[in-house]
Amino acid sequence: MIEIPSGLHPDVAPLLFLVGTWEGAGVADFPGAEKCNFGQEVIFTHDGRDFLEYVSHTWVLDAEGKPVKPIETESGFWRVTKDRKVEVVMTRDSGVAEVWYGELAPDNKPQIDLVTDAVARTEASGPYSGGKRLYGYVKGDLMWVGEKATPEVPLRPYMSAHLKKVAGAGSLQEWAQNLPEDGPDGVAFYRQDGTPYNPENPEA
Repeated sequence: MIEIPSGLHPDVAPLLFLVGTWEGAGVADFPGAEKCNFGQEVIFTHDGRDFLEYVSHTWVLDAEGKPVKPIETESGFWRVTKDRKVEVVMTRDSGVAEVWYGELAPDNKPQIDLVTDAVARTEASGPYSGGKRLYGYVKGDLMWVGEKATPEVPLRPYMSAHLKKVAGAGSLQEWAQNLPEDGPDGVAFYRQDGTPYNPENPEA
């Protein structure tokens, strides 16, 4: 059950399922970087204006599910347009700023597909061309799958996570130890047309 917070701007009501603090674990795997389990905290808040504020922290987990070192911090703002499109502006500590556009799934299904529309990078940031993300609210949990591309690597999955509301969250150690070993994600999603989404074969 999703609790409706007081003071929520009506324009962002379709994003209600995101509001709250989420914690969990996932798998990161991309050419040129070491594959690892990671922990994540995601916070979506609102102050009555027509957007949600977003902050995400990720960090490498060891074999016991304990934090080893930070991976990345993201922050940004999420809005919904009059035609139920989603727009996101996001910055990363690596020196990347992005504009994302996407769509809410039909029939009020709590799922969002996002694609980068513009990417700006500082000289210090690593190679990055753009990406896609899929967020879904599944049986009370928040799940997401991310894809990214660089000038050298075509668009492919690189991160996915299974997050739980903090109030009912288990330990990161428990989630990390239960992540499947086969494949880079371990998170099942369904596309808007109801077909399964496989991050290893996004076009299937």
